[in-house]
Amino acid sequence: MPKTNSKINLRELREKLNMSQEDLARRLGLSRPTLIKIEKGERPLSLPERDLVSQIFDLVKDTASTFDTRISIPQKRLDKFKQVLLYILQKVGGKPNVGMTVLYKLLYFIDFDYYEKYEEQLMGLTYIKNHHGPTPKEFIKVVEEMKKSGELEEVQSKYFTYDQKKFIPIVSPDLSKLNGQELNLIDDVLNRLSDKTAKELSVYSHGDIPWITNKEGEAIDYESVFYRDDKYSVREYADTL
Repeated sequence: MPKTNSKINLRELREKLNMSQEDLARRLGLSRPTLIKIEKGERPLSLPERDLVSQIFDLVKDTASTFDTRISIPQKRLDKFKQVLLYILQKVGGKPNVGMTVLYKLLYFIDFDYYEKYEEQLMGLTYIKNHHGPTPKEFIKVVEEMKKSGELEEVQSKYFTYDQKKFIPIVSPDLSKLNGQELNLIDDVLNRLSDKTAKELSVYSHGDIPWITNKEGEAIDYESVFYRDDKYSVREYADTL
């Protein structure tokens, strides 16, 4: 676990991620007035509190005694992505709402929920912040490969008045490449979100901190997932010392 420096600009860190004093105080197990004193420099952080700050913000110390958030580079586990996609299509691909746009959002929440909960990447896709929500950069290329290899088929359909791309799995996913922990999280995301329409999922994704804190057209930083609010967080954080 990375350790923190005794000179922490807690207010700067909090405001950088649009975290409220109430939220940070709750996560630290402190009252808001106590947190205000700490931010003003009127009361130092205790050693346990500094360790907890390190966990919340996932900080590393550099030689200048300043702090930066950890950088997470997408791992692009494309073979695992293929199996996850086949699994999703097998489980919920037949639902009338599950076209390409819904798949994009399901993949995003699977990848980012897994990273928040376990601090490691599942598929490690690169998600671009676009107007309608997170878009996995690798999706089109991999799907084209899977179509050519006979693993899935693309069909055009209608969802109400909208044109829709749907994908039909031709082969079953290789579950030996997905462990129980991964399958449980995927199932959880599908149970929570797979009945939502493309519009509903787009709106929902726009409220997630990784979406909010990244710029249009840029890759969404996996690390920002640790600053989610309670509505989106899938991890139980310690809120008492």
